[in-house]
Amino acid sequence: MEKKNDNSGVGRRAEEVIELQAVADDGSKRRGEAAEAAFLARACSLRLVVCKPWGDSERYDLVVDHGKGLWRVQVKGKWAPKRSNYTVSTENNWGRTYTRDEIDFFVVHIVRENVWYVVPIEVAEGRKSLSFNPRSRRNAMYERYREAWCLLDCSRKVRGWKDIPVLCRSKEVGVRCAVCPLRD
Repeated sequence: MEKKNDNSGVGRRAEEVIELQAVADDGSKRRGEAAEAAFLARACSLRLVVCKPWGDSERYDLVVDHGKGLWRVQVKGKWAPKRSNYTVSTENNWGRTYTRDEIDFFVVHIVRENVWYVVPIEVAEGRKSLSFNPRSRRNAMYERYREAWCLLDCSRKVRGWKDIPVLCRSKEVGVRCAVCPLRD
């Protein structure tokens, strides 16, 4: 007697987690691709909808659909610190800093620490670089954006003044950012 294999998943909810290891050599293009792959894996694990534009001609790397609109995301990966700080450039290929007309967020992955920062362009606009030190609170300018994945799941209007919400921005994303009212 043969058993039929029903791979449709109907009636079952798959809770399978897919883990991705992104590895790159010393080339900056490959490292950028590895950072994008790591972002894709992390964002999808949080049930965010992510789209990749065809080619690499756009000023943003990926797009996140938050249900009522799209966010243009520029992903940056940093592997090694300089004097304990991880500094990423906010300049595009033409030496100009990104503007809100080009992107909505910088998402920075500090690879060695496995820490992510989700920084709105409004905070970074006009700056040539962003500097992070996940091990110190002294230079904590961007600490409020550490693991702030919920910013990618809501509109600007919902985020409120200076990104401080009255209510949780996203109950579906299982990570709470530093200013989330539901954070323990």
